Amino acid sequence: MGKVWREFRSFAMGGSVVELALGFIIGAAFSKLVESFAQNIVMDSVAVLFGQPDFASLNLHIGRSKIELGAFLSQLLSFLLLAWALFALVKLISAVGLAERRSFEQRECPYCLEFVPTRALVCKHCRQPLVAELPDLAEAERRHGELHARRTVSVRQREKAAD
Repeated sequence: MGKVWREFRSFAMGGSVVELALGFIIGAAFSKLVESFAQNIVMDSVAVLFGQPDFASLNLHIGRSKIELGAFLSQLLSFLLLAWALFALVKLISAVGLAERRSFEQRECPYCLEFVPTRALVCKHCRQPLVAELPDLAEAERRHGELHARRTVSVRQREKAAD
């Protein structure tokens, strides 16, 4: 029983599980913030434009059935706003340099079928080469330096554009 408890404790307190829990809590709080934005600002703007506080009264009647199209549209708008806000937040954090910069462009490794960055030379999961011939270390370091320099320049350009 002691071994099982130690294994569980190391699993539960492992970095990825704790990070996942923190991410979930922050995501739930952020979701409430975006929902409040959608309800209190966007839907109030809808009320100004259309004379109704939300889409709730938009219904379809087919025979005896009532299809609540307005409720669906309100939830759809809330979802789209949340997705857009999260995407913008990730892009902002990457641009500022507070997080590891991620490429949203990926390809599937033909060996293990995991997704890897499009510019990867070796799969990070199965370690199989993804190019016909791997460059020597000097060439790989030169290539890395060029890619890093492009990222640094683009971040500086964004900073200058913001000023």
